[in-house]
Amino acid sequence: MEAAETTIDVPNQPLARGDAAEKAARRRRRTAARIARQGILAMLLLAAVVAGALSLRSRPVPIDLGHATRGPLVVAVEESGMTRVKDRYAVSAPVTGDLARLILEAGDVVKEGDTIAELAPASSPLLDERTRAQAEARLGAAVSALGQARAQESRASAARELSAQELGRTRRLSTSGAIASDVLDQSEFADRMRAEELASTVFAGKVAAEEVRAARAALGKDGGGPRGRHTDVVAPVSGTVLRVHQQSAGVVQAGTPLLEIGDATALEVVVDLLTTDAVHVKLGTPVVLDGWGGERPLAGRVRRIEPSGFTRPSALGVDEQRVNVVIALTEPRERWAELGDGYRVEARLVLWQSNDVLEVPQGAVFRHGDGWAVYRVDDGIARLTPVSIGHRGESQVEIVSGLPTGAAVAVHPGDRIKDGARVEAR
Repeated sequence: MEAAETTIDVPNQPLARGDAAEKAARRRRRTAARIARQGILAMLLLAAVVAGALSLRSRPVPIDLGHATRGPLVVAVEESGMTRVKDRYAVSAPVTGDLARLILEAGDVVKEGDTIAELAPASSPLLDERTRAQAEARLGAAVSALGQARAQESRASAARELSAQELGRTRRLSTSGAIASDVLDQSEFADRMRAEELASTVFAGKVAAEEVRAARAALGKDGGGPRGRHTDVVAPVSGTVLRVHQQSAGVVQAGTPLLEIGDATALEVVVDLLTTDAVHVKLGTPVVLDGWGGERPLAGRVRRIEPSGFTRPSALGVDEQRVNVVIALTEPRERWAELGDGYRVEARLVLWQSNDVLEVPQGAVFRHGDGWAVYRVDDGIARLTPVSIGHRGESQVEIVSGLPTGAAVAVHPGDRIKDGARVEAR
């Protein structure tokens, strides 16, 4: 049998002093641990709150940063232009006629009074069938009449020779006294008659030949031959042939352009500007000509502004009012000797310039109410700052007032930038 478990009750006894101290230490440790846990929890909670606040705070807007600086500023208008000869003469046909092929070519030099073209009378026009048939019939009749006239001329010539022989014999017999004098008179009369008949037949042959020629001309069968009478077209001035409009031979009407003559060494530049830009251009305005193919730009000045404008569609198809501005080259001829008539150039007309102005990039200035403003950047904060502007250059704008030298400004700020917004440079 298993032995029964025996439980012995020990009565409670007072704790020793060492056990009490250990128990108090344990309580203090538990309290310190609880406080530490609470501190860590509070720190974690505070960190979460700070992180949430930072996440809700807006990030700085990236911007392009510019500065207000002092320097030179140029206000100019740029446009493409074209060179042209100052004085050019268009030579036209003075009358309607048949033009011989021109032997002159562009670039040839001519002198005043030189014959540059020949105009012959034009050929007869084409005939309809009925008129042609009538003309051919007249030509046939004229040829027959000419043959008849020539036959009569031959017969009259033979009769004249016979009468001349008879007159010679009669004169010899009359000298010897073998015949009466009246026979000699009759023989002389017969010889004169035969001479008159021969002259008449010769004249009739000429008339018949002219009728044949007229009939052939009416049919256009004159057979070419020499050009006959023609009109010379002469050069009005000495110069160079700039352009040949009618190179081949053919019939031309009066006033048809044949060629152009001018002095290729006397060039000017023509630029067509918008009328809104042209009103700011004055006579003598300096011009810089670039993009013409040379190593250095050329200098020029405005010589004339044409008083009448014209309409020309833009690249977008919008009609624009433009006006021609004529520019005189002020460089020596040796600098632009390679230029010719109709060459393209890029003209830059300087309307205003200064060597010392306060300026900012154009993209920093924008409309604000009735004036202008910029976003000035101070310590990463964009401040809306009204300014007064002056002249506008190609990429810079003159600041008259509102900004100090060296101030930072936002360039192309965009809709995200407001007064007081945090920004940072890209």
